[in-house]
Amino acid sequence: MKNLIGLLMLLLLSNGLSSCTEKKQNTNIIATKPKPAQKKETQSMGDYHQSMPVEWLGTNYVVEVSRQSDKALPLADDGMGNKYYDNQITLKILRQDHSEFFNRTFSKADFVSYVDEAYRKNSALLGIVFDKAEGNYIQFAVSVGSPDKMSDEYVPLVMKVSNLGAITIHKDTQLDTRNTRLDDTDSDPEEEDDI
Repeated sequence: MKNLIGLLMLLLLSNGLSSCTEKKQNTNIIATKPKPAQKKETQSMGDYHQSMPVEWLGTNYVVEVSRQSDKALPLADDGMGNKYYDNQITLKILRQDHSEFFNRTFSKADFVSYVDEAYRKNSALLGIVFDKAEGNYIQFAVSVGSPDKMSDEYVPLVMKVSNLGAITIHKDTQLDTRNTRLDDTDSDPEEEDDI
């Protein structure tokens, strides 16, 4: 029995000593190497062409709007590091006999005096859309803003073409939340310019 108690004590003592030893720490740090973010290619917002008949001053006209990316213009940035080609937009107003009443190609440079500095640098000419024909003017909505299709950041402008071919542009201060129309008395004459 003395041998059994001695053996048991020896086992307990060796077990106690081995359990109190500190584990060897591994100083190797294994981590995956970060991959550099791949730059996206310069993107295009997409070309489009729209043609619509318009009755104006008792005569039928056709309004054509064509948007194309222009690689010669400075690049636009969406604020997230993505680069986009800016656009040029050609606006044509054709008479009934298909002769041209109006034909002009616009770029963002035609509208920079109506937008803030942030939009001058990092925006693109997004679109020109027919709004209405009223009196001596055909009115268009113009937007200059973020080139990202998922963004709704833009500056709304109003551009009018007169029956003599003159252009006036001003900021659109009328919200499109109800079915109201902007008439000439609502616009601020100090913000309107002839081009």
